[in-house]
Amino acid sequence: MLYKAFINDLLVHKIEIGRKRMRESFQLAEEMMEDFAFQTGLSSSKPKRRYLWTDAFAICNFIELYRLTGANRYMNLALDLVNQVHHTLGRHREDDGRKGWISGLSEEEGERHPTKGGLRIGKKLNERKPNEPFDEVLEWERDGQYYHYLTKWMHALNRVSRTTGNPVYNIWAVELAKTAHSAFVYSISSGKKRMYWKMSIDLSYPLVHAMGQHDPLDGLIAYVDLQLNASKDSSINLDHEINELISMCEGMELNTSDPLGIGELLCNAYKASQLIPNKYFNSQLVNNLLKCSEESLEAYVLEDQLELPASYRLAFREFGLSIGLRAVERLKMLMGQRQNLFDKHSKSLIEDLFQYVPLANKIQKFWLKNKGCESWRKHHDINMVMLATSIIPDGYLKL
Repeated sequence: MLYKAFINDLLVHKIEIGRKRMRESFQLAEEMMEDFAFQTGLSSSKPKRRYLWTDAFAICNFIELYRLTGANRYMNLALDLVNQVHHTLGRHREDDGRKGWISGLSEEEGERHPTKGGLRIGKKLNERKPNEPFDEVLEWERDGQYYHYLTKWMHALNRVSRTTGNPVYNIWAVELAKTAHSAFVYSISSGKKRMYWKMSIDLSYPLVHAMGQHDPLDGLIAYVDLQLNASKDSSINLDHEINELISMCEGMELNTSDPLGIGELLCNAYKASQLIPNKYFNSQLVNNLLKCSEESLEAYVLEDQLELPASYRLAFREFGLSIGLRAVERLKMLMGQRQNLFDKHSKSLIEDLFQYVPLANKIQKFWLKNKGCESWRKHHDINMVMLATSIIPDGYLKL
């Protein structure tokens, strides 16, 4: 009896420790998102620092904070951020001779359709003009439009639409999808479709011709989710765009050595699992994503990159991996809830991937100890937001 009482007390103690750590982690995520809102001019009079990728993740975090706390403040921050992004990145830069909406629409029409011209990245330097020479290093600092940033914003808008019940956010996301698809996707001589990696601010010419390794996959998951969330009485139809992306994804090499890329593969595997069954793809896509993720993650861990000092690492890219590992936790839970969704092979892959889940905490702990280093300070906004996503991931992961 004494032994059983001891074991029971030990279990209660462990549960309390776990709860305390969860509360502390949640508080940290909350503090980081409050600080992000203040420092980037969302909740303060400070100069606005809008960057599309970071802001898309921030929207998802605010939605999750709203879901967890019920505090309207967080939903208001999400809606205010949508408005700021559209009125900053949907319009020409202050150092550009052009003014107004980058779509070319009138002020009134632009307010009704703020995403019809796409959205700028938000880089510090203006875009490279057609007659300027290409500089591979400098191009990373120049503005323009990235397709994979646009898909993140589509996802964020769709999350807002689902949470608020307001279809206008889904409509804006679909308008963005159609604009992005028509501008970035092109045909080569064989008739196959390709995709530019980076386009000019007004989408009139490509800035980088190479195709992002996972861009068609990101687009496919985003488009299907938008289509399924569209109002039943709307005329929204992305079938043409979805079918083109399906053909682009067939036979595509998805393995990667980039931790952010591995994380996104895992996130997409979880998102695709939530979308099945539907008419666009089946469990074969999930199996392929899991297989490529497992192979990529195994190779990445063998390289011991997570043992390098902070000066050789980028926090936000590693947080991308930790978010993906949070998706693996949810995949395993989903596997238990919906046994018929996964075949024997996919279940085995999920079990193999689950052994890497502790790396998420390892990544978080490392960067919490190294927040003062130069590589952290250089990317402070995106690091804070993606660390918060790693702590409260469901705003980004759940559809």
